[in-house]
Parts: sequence; structure tokens; C-alpha cells
Amino acid sequence: MYQAEKAFDADVIVIGSGGGGAVAAKELGEAGLNVLVLEAGPWYGNKKWENPNSERGGEWSSEYGDLDIGIYKKIYNGYENNMNDMVSGAFRFGPADRSRPPWHRVMAGKGATWQVAGVGGTTQHYWTQSPRAFPVAIDGIWPISYRELMPYYEKAEATLPVQFSPTTPKEELFYYGAKKAGWGLNATLNVTQPGYRPNPNAILPVNEHLMDPQYSMEQLSHMEGCTLKGNCVNGCSVGPSVDRIAKRSTLVSYVPLALKTGRVAIRPNSFVIKVLTEADAQGGVRTIGVLFRDTWSGEVGELSAKVVVMAAGCIESPRLWLNSGLPHNDWVGRGLTNHCFDWVSGVFDERDLLRIMGMDQVYPYAGHTSGARVDIPGIGIFQVSCLSPGLMSYLTYGFSEAGYNALNPPPAGEPWDIRGLVAGPQLKELMMNYSRTMTMLLLTDDETLYHNRVEVDPLLRDENGPIPVIHYTPSIRTLKLRDQLARYASETLRQAGARSIIRSDTPFTFMLHLESTMRIGHVVDANCEAYQVKRLFIADNSVHYNGIGGPNPTLTTQALATRTAEKIASLYFS
Repeated sequence: MYQAEKAFDADVIVIGSGGGGAVAAKELGEAGLNVLVLEAGPWYGNKKWENPNSERGGEWSSEYGDLDIGIYKKIYNGYENNMNDMVSGAFRFGPADRSRPPWHRVMAGKGATWQVAGVGGTTQHYWTQSPRAFPVAIDGIWPISYRELMPYYEKAEATLPVQFSPTTPKEELFYYGAKKAGWGLNATLNVTQPGYRPNPNAILPVNEHLMDPQYSMEQLSHMEGCTLKGNCVNGCSVGPSVDRIAKRSTLVSYVPLALKTGRVAIRPNSFVIKVLTEADAQGGVRTIGVLFRDTWSGEVGELSAKVVVMAAGCIESPRLWLNSGLPHNDWVGRGLTNHCFDWVSGVFDERDLLRIMGMDQVYPYAGHTSGARVDIPGIGIFQVSCLSPGLMSYLTYGFSEAGYNALNPPPAGEPWDIRGLVAGPQLKELMMNYSRTMTMLLLTDDETLYHNRVEVDPLLRDENGPIPVIHYTPSIRTLKLRDQLARYASETLRQAGARSIIRSDTPFTFMLHLESTMRIGHVVDANCEAYQVKRLFIADNSVHYNGIGGPNPTLTTQALATRTAEKIASLYFS
């Protein structure tokens, strides 16, 4: 065996520590393997990096005792712009040094991707929604069945943990409208028919003292349990320790568990620029390690391993394959899916809210970012998703493909009263009604098309190599499904009592849920091992065969990563 001929730095190297990479690392560590994780961005909440955005700090951390809630909370302050600004925020795709620009991607045409570098990856700002894929999007389509995924879903749900969201006023109003619109209750995690239900969210239960006047919000923020403060997307800082933060990003769930194995070491600020390979005895190619670049010093290092796991995401995994000169595969970077989201809002009168709920406001800033949904297999999802004021107003009134509503109002007969950008006195009036506004996020089932892709630019480079170029145009079918979801959401809002409805017509090139650029069955086999490079596995959203029907993709990635780690251990380390 070639392992006996060479000393390796680790059994497994994992590239990326987000939704899939941290899961794979934890599972492999628990299987008794020595794992090195390389993460391009910073590590928030670790003693080795007390000032992670201004000082280089340490190199590696492998001790659970290195986690520090004080450092974590110093960064996670909940301010919208400080956390989410795509150029200079803590949550951006860029180096730890926030005075430097983010790493460049090119959107062919216009658009942007909302992704995050750092330990925890994009789960640092995700909305915690953790639904399973629709079975109809898996069975007979993927090379594995939905039933085969179920035990891995269950393990991920227990580990995070995932549980149904509590009901706050916006969810109560949502359920009222959904029932009146004719949607039935879906009392299951395995959704096979249309219906409404609470969101399965990766958030700890509500703090038992939340309504006790003896405790201040400051005291509650240092105790275990969700405080329903409604800014999940800005980063949760509620909890007594890093591993008991209420919102269960992989930074606070799988990463601490990985460290507790005593076999996982994580190096942040380390951008992998090449996967190293060599010929094997059968005349094929196998991976033997990686080259990485220290994002503070610019120094390039090399690490070797018996197995490499790519978990860099739907843009960076194909970019890394292409920049590494790995064997040509027609589907590398191809088949990009995006849930092509839209945003629909309803404004309510005080007297109607009093009649329906006994209170005069929706309180959109209270509760989980999204606590309830209507699932429609074959079409997608709409879900109540009120955000903190700046983000909500931007998505509702200021972010549209349709231009200014005043210049091009919707034709008579449409279910919405406003479509597009709002300005002037009309905007002021709507903003005054913020607390009586309920908003819906629409996630559309998307077609997997060969021309939607990630490639690398033949000329443009950054410090990490040729930069990625993203091409995405939704199909006519996808846009029709999105329009149908907007009509369903509008009808539900109207049935709930909304006096006016706003459809944002969000630009479809603003991308949240990227999937399918390294598809299972095309680039990797049913074990998620690359067909053309032995011992190279992929454990991120990119291996999804399709957009899983529209549900949020993170839990499916975590289930697959759990399964992939099991396959790695049995195939190469049994």
C-alpha cells in the first residue's frame, strides 16, 4: 500500500469548515482519524486569535479549551452593517483583515453571492432553517435514495439539534392566513404533499426565563436558550459558552464537537490553492495533499494526507478543481442551481390585527428569522421571514428587477398592489407601518441546466489564483414557478387580512442557495468520491444533484457529509 511508503501529515485534510466541512471533520475525528481542516477566513471565538480582524494570531487550534465566548461576543455584536456588509463586514467572503478588499468573483452580467469565509462558513449568517429535501426531488433522480439519506438526516438533526420553531405573532398570523387560504398542516419532516408547518430550525429552545421580569435581556444573553430577538441573520450571540450559542451554526455546533475528539486541528486564514496528486498503481490519479496560502503573510505551505475532502462551496470547489489542473470533466462547475428567491410583503391595519390576534402589531423583529412555511413539492416554498429593520426594508422596498413601481405599476388583476422599488411619500408611509408588515421569502425549485456554471477567468487572477466567473440565467419554467409562488404567498397574505401587498421582484442573480456544480453521479460517485481522482471527496452543496426541490440546502449537505465521512472511514481506513 502506498501509505506505507510515505509519512503523511494527516489521515484526512478537509478544505473548508462550513455546512459540510465541519461535519465531515467531526465525524472523521470520532471515527479515530487524524484530521486537518484548512479554512480561508478567520476564526471568531478562539483564544489563539484574540483580535482576528487586525492581527495574524496563531496558526492552528486543536483544543476545545481554546474556545472563548468573550472574543466571540466582541465580534458578534448584531449590528446589521458591521456583520453583513459584503465588502467590509465580519460576514463576507474575504480575508480576516477587514481593511483589505473581499476576494473577487465575477458575475457574468450583474448580481452577487451572499457567502461567508471563516470557521463556520456561510452558516455563520444562515437563517438556521433545516428542512429535509423533498423526497420527490431525490428518488429516481439521485444515484442514492431518500430512504438511504434518512438516518443521516436524523443524526444531523440530533447533533445540531433541529426542532420546530416556536410561535411568535408573525407565525400566528401566517398560520391564520395559511389555513384560510386552504393549506393543510404537514405534521412531518418528510414532505410529500403541499401544506404549512413550523420551520424545523437549528436553534436551541427558548430560554425558560424569557418572560420573567427578574431577568434583564443582558442577563438572558449570557444564559442558555433563544431570546427570540429576531436577528439570526446578523449573527447570534446568545449563550453562556461558544458551544451553547442558541443559533447552531457549525462554528458553535460541529466545530466544538470536532475539537473534543482530540483528533481534529483547524487552521484558519489558509486558502487552499491547489490539490496535489500523483499517479497510482492502476494508471489513474490519486490525491496526496494540498498547497495552501497563508492569507496574512502570503506564504505558501504544503500538507499531505491519505484522503482530501473538498468542502469549499459551490464556487470555490470547482474553482479549486480547475486551478489544480485535475482531469477534465464536462460537468465540473456545471449545473449551478439557485433557489431564485423573491420577497412578498403584506401591510395590515391595526383594527384587523386586533380582531385576529388581539394585538395591534405583527412584531416582525421578534422570534426566529423564519418560523413557519408552506411547502409545495414540485414548485418550492414560501415562508414568513421578517428581518431586522434595515435588511427588511432593503429587501421589501429597495431591491428589485422591476424598476420603480410609480413608473410601472402592476396591471389590474394582479394579486399585488405594488411591484418593484418604492420611493417618496409612499415609501415613508410604508416604513411607518414596519411593525404591521409581514414578509414572505420565496424559494423556487430550480432546473439543473448545463449552461449555468462556475468557471475560471483565463486572464484575471487574485492572490489565490485565477478568479471564478459565475453564469446563471433561470429557465422559463423556474421563473413561472417563482411567479406561482408569489401568487400563493399573496393569496395567503390577503386571506390573513393584509390591506396592501408588495412584491419586490427580487433580482434572480442575487444568489443565496447555490448547489449542484460538482454533481453526484456526474463528478463524484454515490460515495461522493471523485470519479477521476481517487481519495478526493466532496462534502458541500456542490454535490447535490439538483436544487432538492427548493428547501434550504444546509441540512441535506450535513446529512451527505455525515454519510461521506462514514464511507471514507470504511473504504480507506477500515
